[in-house]
Amino acid sequence: MILDSFRLDGRVALVTGGNRGLGQGCAIALAEAGADVALLCRSAPADTMAAVAALGRRVLYLPGDLGSADPAELAGTVQTVLDEFGRLDILVNNAGIIRRDDAVAVTATDWNDVLTVDLTAVFHLSQAAGRVMLDTPGGGKIINVASMLSFQGGIRVPAYAAAKHAVVGLTKALANEWAAHGVNVNAVAPGYMATDNTSALRADPARSTAILDRIPAGRWGTPADLAGAVVFLASDAARYIHGTVLPVDGGWLAR
Repeated sequence: MILDSFRLDGRVALVTGGNRGLGQGCAIALAEAGADVALLCRSAPADTMAAVAALGRRVLYLPGDLGSADPAELAGTVQTVLDEFGRLDILVNNAGIIRRDDAVAVTATDWNDVLTVDLTAVFHLSQAAGRVMLDTPGGGKIINVASMLSFQGGIRVPAYAAAKHAVVGLTKALANEWAAHGVNVNAVAPGYMATDNTSALRADPARSTAILDRIPAGRWGTPADLAGAVVFLASDAARYIHGTVLPVDGGWLAR
């Protein structure tokens, strides 16, 4: 039955940044679909862990900071998932940071911090997961979290826009190499979501109004709006989808 192909029973997912917001929503949705979940976060994601456990799924907290983790540490994180769960089927590269400033005032530190978390760590964690998935019968699924600023330049967020454009390029590059081996690499591009990253925009009446006026759906998105797309791309229902970027944007790009 077609609905069975969306199930994730017996699979293991690693989600970065699962404390709250989009990462928390994705982690819980994957668990609802049947997956056990490992969470790579800077601090213990107590609420997310409780929600996953309440669904009867195994859950593991992996402390780590993507802003300082080197490739060996990220490879060690993947190995810990294997040691604890025996497999790794799904990686969701969700964690990200944003720094807002006029382009002429962006510091080297802010630029490097954003690129490190939003791009470099995505590559090295995907690389570590890919080494496992390429040797696993049935392959695996890697889902990168892109952005509306993977398509546009944004305002006062040059490092974030650069990183999210690059995430799309990385998604396609890895898909080209790994698709034939059964590893699906895709991305979701959330629209304007009500998360910590957009708190400054939502607090600015003029910017918030301008954004909402362009969204055909007429509202900010929520983590629940992204969950179905992530579960789909993590499932066998998406087995012939490689290197795509799926906007979940309330129609923003259609305007």
